[in-house]
Amino acid sequence: MVAAAEHLYDLPEDCISTIISLTSPPDVLKLSLVNSIFQSAAELDCVWDAFLPSDWQEIARNSVTSLNFSSKRELFLCLGNSILIDSGYKSFSLDKSTGKKSYVISVKELSIAYGDEPDHWNWKTIPESRFAEVAELKMICRLEIQGKMKTGELSPNTTYGAYLLMKISDGSFGLDSIPAEISIKVGDQESVSSTAYLRHPRSKKKEQLESLFYRNRMEMLKTRVNKGDERMPREREDGWLEIQLGDFFNGGNGDEEITMRLMEVKGYHVKGGLVIEGIELRPKY
Repeated sequence: MVAAAEHLYDLPEDCISTIISLTSPPDVLKLSLVNSIFQSAAELDCVWDAFLPSDWQEIARNSVTSLNFSSKRELFLCLGNSILIDSGYKSFSLDKSTGKKSYVISVKELSIAYGDEPDHWNWKTIPESRFAEVAELKMICRLEIQGKMKTGELSPNTTYGAYLLMKISDGSFGLDSIPAEISIKVGDQESVSSTAYLRHPRSKKKEQLESLFYRNRMEMLKTRVNKGDERMPREREDGWLEIQLGDFFNGGNGDEEITMRLMEVKGYHVKGGLVIEGIELRPKY
């Protein structure tokens, strides 16, 4: 009869590796600093296999960013940083705390009304974008932006949020005269809709002036759109603004299409000064 181990350190390395693989990536990294036994177990590929997505090989093959790794641990750390995939039209990363997938769909992969007409949209390169091009709205009456993705590409049993990544230029006009309608739909489910103002969160002075001079018109325009919680953009650490289009739970039971949309087509007025980088899908906690 084999005597029971008195200490965790007395267990075989494969037992220790199995135990720590049931924790989280940050916990494994912390445990590797405890002693040489944990350090050795934390380097094993079988530990990091538990945190890598099942399709990591396909993701690595589709990577435009050079991936240099000699172990699954190094691969996880590489994927924890944003990499470009799908010919540079998507950005991919793993959440460093959970291993859940995140994507940013380039604006080139989105459907934009009149997006190929230079009188309305300007496609250009800017240094702060992860993608080769962004789309800058010059002037338009009908603003329609739509993105699609399949649930099978995302982590299962995870709640995701969808966010439009954008900038609002100093010379913008007409963007927040009326709330934009935003929605998200998964498969055949009824779409979840709300509204959002395309306004920089620090533009209080402009907001007060418009409210003073155009209050009656703005209130009249608001009656044309579906009621919602009137979301506002949030400033990100990378310098972009994001506005949440909606969220959904991915049960992982199929490969349904996710449709994300922002529209402002009821104000019948010109607007411009919006810069679009893409739509991000990331886990919510």
